[in-house]
Amino acid sequence: MGMGAFMRVSQMRTGYWKPDAINRMGPRSMTTTDVDTPTTAADVALCWLRMTGCLLLLSVHGIPKLLHFHHELGLIEDPFGMGSFLTLSLAVFAEVLCPVFIVLGVLTRLATLPVLFLLAVSVIWVHPEWSLGEGQFAWLLLIVFSTILIAGPGRLALGTGLSRRWPFLREL
Repeated sequence: MGMGAFMRVSQMRTGYWKPDAINRMGPRSMTTTDVDTPTTAADVALCWLRMTGCLLLLSVHGIPKLLHFHHELGLIEDPFGMGSFLTLSLAVFAEVLCPVFIVLGVLTRLATLPVLFLLAVSVIWVHPEWSLGEGQFAWLLLIVFSTILIAGPGRLALGTGLSRRWPFLREL
């Protein structure tokens, strides 16, 4: 089937074709945040992945760093020489604030970037001596958050509703 499958019969006879004929009649590309389609198992799975990944990151790393900030200043490694205060502040941003955005499904893809950067830095620069077994939690979180980056938040997200009003938010 060629382009004729997407054209009206009258358009096929005359050879005249409007570019918007595909939009009205043919298949359209779907993203994980299309709001006009019903919720699927993939949407539930993405919501589950967002919730569990963020709760793990918050409970194991984010909240302890936030609650014991001054103690953590003496413990945190500074791989880029920015100073322990700035390094810890950026880690708290990536491990506390970004997961909140991801759980809510607001600016999800954008919020995964600091988390992925922090995890990559910890695995590659801070702890290069870790075996796969020692770094498995970080590797699993890298897999979880890179999946969220690729797939987006799904339809069960607050950002899905906001993207109706501001369409540019759909891809962030």
